[in-house]
Amino acid sequence: MSNTIIDSPVPTISDADRAERLTGAGAFWSGHVDADKNNAKLTYLVKGFGEGSVATRLTAGKHEFYIDEPAGLAGDDVAASPVEYALGALIACQIVVYRLYAQGLGIQIDSIAGKAEGDLDVQGIFGFDESVRPGFTDVRLSIHVTGPETAERYAELQRVVDAHCPVLDLFSNATPVSVSITSN
Repeated sequence: MSNTIIDSPVPTISDADRAERLTGAGAFWSGHVDADKNNAKLTYLVKGFGEGSVATRLTAGKHEFYIDEPAGLAGDDVAASPVEYALGALIACQIVVYRLYAQGLGIQIDSIAGKAEGDLDVQGIFGFDESVRPGFTDVRLSIHVTGPETAERYAELQRVVDAHCPVLDLFSNATPVSVSITSN
């Protein structure tokens, strides 16, 4: 898996700077939560606005991005689809949590990359067969790390990451969701 992105907006960072940031984040949150358990509770907000055929413009804090569908699903194909973003969120969260716990456990990772594949049956989306769920029927996640550690150390890291990755938890467990609609 290649980790090279052309024109990446992400600044280059040294291993020492990454280690300092990860250690600092862990120390900050440890002290912040120890001071008051309520400090551990975060709320995220993302807003979406329909554009074009079926595209959505999203804002998350100061960031703006688009999600669309391919032409076969009525989209203009100007951006990745919602399910592709979901798989991307899974990979990204895994990479963050791998780096966080590798730092904490003293496990060296020289590079990390991920690949996620998800199977989806459109019969559920379009209501052709109500017995078919509209979401993924199977997701396969592969994480590739390089570094000097033994396979056993990386397996230990995987167990810890899989137990603590928020997006993996979303994929693996039912999460209460409430939906409301308003109209004029």
